[in-house]
Amino acid sequence: MVRVPLTTAQIKRGQDLGAALRIARGPRTMVDVASRAALSVETLRKIETGRSPSPEFFTVLQICSALGITMDGLLPCCVEPERAGSVCAEAVGEQGVALAGHQG
Repeated sequence: MVRVPLTTAQIKRGQDLGAALRIARGPRTMVDVASRAALSVETLRKIETGRSPSPEFFTVLQICSALGITMDGLLPCCVEPERAGSVCAEAVGEQGVALAGHQG
C-alpha cells in the first residue's frame, strides 16, 4: 500500500499536536509518560517533536490518558490549524498546570 505524502498543513498540525502534548507532560519525564501509556520512549519522542506528524488515534488516546487530560483539550490543534499555535498551547497548558501535581 502506498501512503500519500502529507501536506505542509498536515505536518504543521502534527507538530502543533506534539508541542501541546509536550506542554501537557510538564515536568514529568518521557520515560514515565511512555511507561504509563504503554509506548516506547522513542514513539513519544517522535510525536512530541513532530517527526511523527500523524500518530494513530489510539496512540494519542493512550498518551492523553497517561497525562490525565482529555482529547478535547487537543481539539484546537487538530481542527483549527490556523489558530493552533497559541490556542493549542493555552488549552493544553491550562490542563497541564492543573495536573502538575497529579500522580494519577
